[in-house]
Amino acid sequence: MPAFERLPTHEDCIAHLEAVRWPDGTPICPYCGSKNTAPNEKRHRCYDCRTGFSVTVGTIFHRTHLPLQKWFLAISLTLNAKKGLSALQLSREIQVNKNTGSRVATQIRKAMTQADHRDLLARVVEMDETNVGGKPRKGTKASNPDGRHPRGPGTK
Repeated sequence: MPAFERLPTHEDCIAHLEAVRWPDGTPICPYCGSKNTAPNEKRHRCYDCRTGFSVTVGTIFHRTHLPLQKWFLAISLTLNAKKGLSALQLSREIQVNKNTGSRVATQIRKAMTQADHRDLLARVVEMDETNVGGKPRKGTKASNPDGRHPRGPGTK
């Protein structure tokens, strides 16, 4: 099911992020780690450090002006791209300019490498098998004694 169908509104995206980030339902302050918090309109309030925060603080979605639906669509497209996805192609798919597409792609890749952000992207991943190798370039020496280049499984 596409991201826009599962999460059609901004409020649905916020609710999904809250469920993933705070599974027990109690918001935790990203600044001091306290559970002494309360909801305050569209944000949460920490009574220990007296700061306001939202669910996006400390994530790749923090301080973005891009709607969360486009972020989730970009994540979906990046994870499902068979041969990778360029920033320009991503910008065309989510209908933003190329600089925004580049920043979104960079942030998603950064989140994939950082352990504290992986839980937002962690789900069941389905992968197909692939064979690496192919036709050798001109001028390379064959590794087989018969002078042929191996292809498919078993290549170096």
